[in-house]
Amino acid sequence: MVAADESGAQTLGLSKGLVVQELGWDDDTDDDLRVGIEDIIDAEMLDEDAIEVIDVVLLWWRDDDGDLTDALIEAIGPLADDGYLWVLSPKTGRTGHVEPSEVSEAAETAGLTQTSVTNLGDWTATRLVQPRSRSAR
Repeated sequence: MVAADESGAQTLGLSKGLVVQELGWDDDTDDDLRVGIEDIIDAEMLDEDAIEVIDVVLLWWRDDDGDLTDALIEAIGPLADDGYLWVLSPKTGRTGHVEPSEVSEAAETAGLTQTSVTNLGDWTATRLVQPRSRSAR
């Protein structure tokens, strides 16, 4: 088992007690990162059937997964007002790579703002946040 700080999980800014939903899990996801996240939040990540209010969505996304805009719109439904999303896509040169411009365009169309991008092993993580005006509602 890899320590959370070695998996890159701490880079995602997660902390104990956050409710994290994982979408898009498949055989190619980074299990060390997943374990690191669950160690940090001290709980299991929820799946797509969760009915709780979500603090953070972790969306594994590949080029052939469909329409990213639709997936983002669906993902923000149960998201807390101050919640955010991480879109994880394979790095350049890897099977399923998603162009950064596609993530950025889908985020904008879904009403989200990209705040940062970080590398996590074979995956690139893009952090997306909701506009502040949504939390005022």
